[in-house]
Amino acid sequence: MVKIRMMRIGAKKNPHYRMVVVDARVKRGGDYLESLGHVDPRAGDGGTMTLDADRAAHWLARGAQPTESALRLLEKAGIPVPDVQAKRARGHIARAAAAAAAQQATA
Repeated sequence: MVKIRMMRIGAKKNPHYRMVVVDARVKRGGDYLESLGHVDPRAGDGGTMTLDADRAAHWLARGAQPTESALRLLEKAGIPVPDVQAKRARGHIARAAAAAAAQQATA
């Protein structure tokens, strides 16, 4: 199975993360298929994120399953996530429904 997950990089007590596409059996810091972007959580106002939305959508369409943290970041970036594994589906559906309700309220 192919997963989209976060890979920790950076120095001690200075975390930076790279969002990568990997085989599920590979270790956290191991080889990855493709890097989709990076996240700096310590930057002001909740951190900064750079993400290649086209490539993320490509891998999601091919069946890559995001981890919980990657899923929240993909939602924050506005990338539609077609199907999520069962253990995370409930939270994803609730967040999508809340976003749709908020969008209808503003329209």
